[in-house]
Amino acid sequence: MKAHLTELLFSVVKQITDYTDSSIIVIDRPKIISHGDFSTNLCLILSKKLKKPPREVAAIILKQIPPSELISKIEIAGAGFLNFFLSSKANNEIINNVLSLKESYGKNKTGNNQKIQIEFVSANPTGPLHVGHGRGAAIGDCLARLFEASGWIVTREFYYNDAGEQINNLTQSVKASCQNISTDDPRFPSDGYHGDYIHDIAKAYLSKKKIECQGQIIKATGEIKDTESIQEFSIAYLRNEQDQDLIAFRTKFDVYTLESSFYKNGKVDSVVNKLIEEGHTYEKDGALWLKTTNFGDDKDRVMKKTDGSYTYFIPDVTYHLDKWERGFKKVINEQGADHHSTISRVQAGLQGLNKNIPENWPEYVLHQMITVTKAKKEIKISKRAGSYLTLRELIDEVGCDATRYFLAARRPDSQLIFDIDLARSQSNDNPVFYIQYAHARISKVIEQWGGDVSKLKLDESFTFENSAELKLIKSISIYPEIVLQATNELAPHQIANFLKDCAAELHSYYNDSKFLVADKNIKLARLSLINSARYVLKNGLQLLGIEAPQQM
Repeated sequence: MKAHLTELLFSVVKQITDYTDSSIIVIDRPKIISHGDFSTNLCLILSKKLKKPPREVAAIILKQIPPSELISKIEIAGAGFLNFFLSSKANNEIINNVLSLKESYGKNKTGNNQKIQIEFVSANPTGPLHVGHGRGAAIGDCLARLFEASGWIVTREFYYNDAGEQINNLTQSVKASCQNISTDDPRFPSDGYHGDYIHDIAKAYLSKKKIECQGQIIKATGEIKDTESIQEFSIAYLRNEQDQDLIAFRTKFDVYTLESSFYKNGKVDSVVNKLIEEGHTYEKDGALWLKTTNFGDDKDRVMKKTDGSYTYFIPDVTYHLDKWERGFKKVINEQGADHHSTISRVQAGLQGLNKNIPENWPEYVLHQMITVTKAKKEIKISKRAGSYLTLRELIDEVGCDATRYFLAARRPDSQLIFDIDLARSQSNDNPVFYIQYAHARISKVIEQWGGDVSKLKLDESFTFENSAELKLIKSISIYPEIVLQATNELAPHQIANFLKDCAAELHSYYNDSKFLVADKNIKLARLSLINSARYVLKNGLQLLGIEAPQQM
């Protein structure tokens, strides 16, 4: 409809002005239904060009705009806005379009089968996934689903930092536990990991267990002095555990990349040598520095420390060069807000390589902290993890659906309070229950009707008249726009908010109406309307990775 209205308006614009670009026409949706289905401020924009008051321009447009059977009337409002009211035919076409497209309704092809890589979670293999990883998983996976719905070819990727000091700390922690050294013993590594999971790994290692990890079988030697085996087994153990948690969270990945692989194949050294060759480095105090200030950073950064090891952002630069060389011209990294300081360093390193990589590549979505509450008290510590609440514990508490919804329902850059009691409640205050209940209510009515759902279709002559019906139709019609907007703005929370509003319109209509009435035309029309709403709710929930139940 927006495209149709733009075409009608632009046909008039070309007659009364010398504009050749239809981008001056902006079509909005009024929040109040009595103001119509669409509105435009075009008359205010043209008033300067035509040197006439906006309402006079509006009158000129009204006189010249071609008639359309999809528009019942056009009103001039306020200072010169034009409000458009859809005809019954237009409303019926919206409903029939949904019933025809079914699961495809809301999808678009704006991505044109371009490749996009989305990296998210990327947890260090040093412990169970925490709720912060869960928020990253929910946002990242929803972004992937949105881009797929918008016609992109999506690669979901997980990057393991399986090298560096944190891995040494993990290895030494498990080794100490194998020796029955408790975490409060002075001999336990000062920077070691403390949760019960360390003891679980040690027990499995001493039992010479086998771990399947990404198609490989890793077997523990059980030897306490075999540091290499302890490290390999510990990483595999935790990677496998993280994989199981992500499966429980309905989150999949297409590619797993290891930081260690870039050391083994020499790509880290190659990147460092390239930066030296390009003249972006210097030595100072026994360390090698990168001139990141040349690329907008507030100060230069150490690349190679005095002990010969690289700082953490150098393998990150290498990894992103690898993404670029794999052909991903659009890349999104979903990470915690604590990664903010690394963005300028990684982008500076990429610019220094002189590979024609765009300045602001890759894009970043950073999520803020999560506070989890139960009985109005904050929950911080898990016995298993030692110092944080795990994602699996949250899923076990409230279920996957509620966990995914609550973690994705707020803007990523806003702090989130996750209320376990609310997420578990079966009430209208719980948004995920409220939305799923709307879908179940429709399913129950369709089941009671018992007819052939595939044959539901609105008669072109039928007219919806009451406000509850018109509000629901408007909500249904907005859905494709919301999908496109949420994709473009990297904002899956917009889907969550839309679904809550759509469910509210459905519940309002359901409470005020009867569907299985004696009049066949009214019955089939109302069934067609609520069944189209059912597809919208189901499709929207699918974008959030949430089930659409038939009954509650």
